[in-house]
Amino acid sequence: MTQQPSITLSSLDLDRLEHLLDSLPREALANHRQLLAELERANVVEPSQVPPTLVTMNSRVRFRVEPEGREFQRTLVYPSGMDGDEEKISVLAPIGSALLGLSVGDSIAWPTPKGGEMNVRIMEILYQPEAAGEMHR
Repeated sequence: MTQQPSITLSSLDLDRLEHLLDSLPREALANHRQLLAELERANVVEPSQVPPTLVTMNSRVRFRVEPEGREFQRTLVYPSGMDGDEEKISVLAPIGSALLGLSVGDSIAWPTPKGGEMNVRIMEILYQPEAAGEMHR
């Protein structure tokens, strides 16, 4: 994989994600090793210090998957927030893990479930809880 951009997480998101990963069966953790690596390398800030251009949990984001160039708008949610709405994506899905902690303009190479690699570029943050004053959502 190529050089990855720096990522930033709120301390609240980090705590919740670590708890979520701790609750998974040991055999499931192998599927989420990229997410674990991202949590370990993240810059961590308090929710009140999160820049409005950052993808946090429960953010609605417009992103492009390259090289296809397809654009999507999705809300990044915890697995418990998945309710059949196609506009939501779980942080445990490969593309959901890739989005977390990136800023507008960032691009990250990420492994696909079939063994390939995709490149995800953040185009716009349409909604971010911290920017809306929702620090403990």
